[in-house]
Amino acid sequence: MRATHQTRIAMPCLLIALSACLLASPGSAQTPSIPPAPQSPRPAFPTRDPHTPGYVSATQLPDGAVPSPTADGNFIIGPTHTPAPETTAPDLTNGSVVEFTMNSADSKYYPGIARDKGTFGTPDPSDPAKLIITTSHPAPYTRKVAVYVPKSYVPGSEAPFIVGADGTDRMLFTALDSLIAEHKLPVMIAISIGNGSGDAQGSERGLEYDTMSGRYAEFIENKVLPRVETEAHVKLTHDPDGRATMGGSSGGSCALIMAWYHPELYHRVLTYSGTYVNQQWPPDAKTPHGAWEFHEHLIPQSKRKPIRLWMEVGDRDLFNPNVMRDNMHDWVEANERMAKVLAARKYHHQFVFAENAAHVDRAVKAQTLPEALEYVWAGYNAPGSK
Repeated sequence: MRATHQTRIAMPCLLIALSACLLASPGSAQTPSIPPAPQSPRPAFPTRDPHTPGYVSATQLPDGAVPSPTADGNFIIGPTHTPAPETTAPDLTNGSVVEFTMNSADSKYYPGIARDKGTFGTPDPSDPAKLIITTSHPAPYTRKVAVYVPKSYVPGSEAPFIVGADGTDRMLFTALDSLIAEHKLPVMIAISIGNGSGDAQGSERGLEYDTMSGRYAEFIENKVLPRVETEAHVKLTHDPDGRATMGGSSGGSCALIMAWYHPELYHRVLTYSGTYVNQQWPPDAKTPHGAWEFHEHLIPQSKRKPIRLWMEVGDRDLFNPNVMRDNMHDWVEANERMAKVLAARKYHHQFVFAENAAHVDRAVKAQTLPEALEYVWAGYNAPGSK
């Protein structure tokens, strides 16, 4: 589903309609007597065995090792996670960071919503895959954007870039600072974009990251990237092979959503503990199970897209972390299913199952990020480099 000039023009009208829908959240009119469920502390999640029947076959690597950046397939790492030297440098010596803010008052794409503090939602009694939320309402936000620019960037030249979710990613900037200088990666710009606050259904972050559509990618393309070029004094490539997305949790599923719905914009994706589960809100009849649809229907039933994907999940990753019991909220199962369908459809992918690791585990990221970046960018040839 690719954006056209006409669909971009129509976005404000669609968002006005969506805002009206958000003001009267799904199910609230017919079920006003159902109180919102209070948020509770996350439970201790079970440890999953990577050799569980039904999980993908994977190569067990020696403790402390990571896969080769040239190898497709499935791998098991851990239980020890020693940070890579490229992720631990105390300072940026080969580049600098430019920061700016964006306000909801200036956004026609995302005017802003929030869910009342301490509330979540109630499963629909007639359908456990749907969540009734009565406490989401319009609310302003401010988001910070941070841009890493390597010293080796040539002013005026078009550069490849990577877009990341959930705000300033110092570890990404640190890794790039070393890897670019070591000529292990092309000279690229890194853009970390803050979310609009909150988490999951009924929140601005959930609306941005969990919605199965091209809207977030269109927001980035039309509103964020032009600001990046102005504020950081860079030019960004329009070649989709020179554009990557990354993120953790819902930011990870969002990274794939961006490339899936706009493969003419992005070809490379990197995700930690991707939320390939049923978390979309408001519901959409085209994708009733949210990002669970990726491995349930979308990837198996669609023509293969030009997407290269690196993905990770931890053995203690999320398992039924909220009140929904729809059998679509196991992060390990979701990522295992993703690895299976990606292989069946012959996508270039590398799947890492990390032992002794929690959700978006920082130690795992510090260990694997340099290799993950090299894998994601494998095969890229910048214009004029051949």
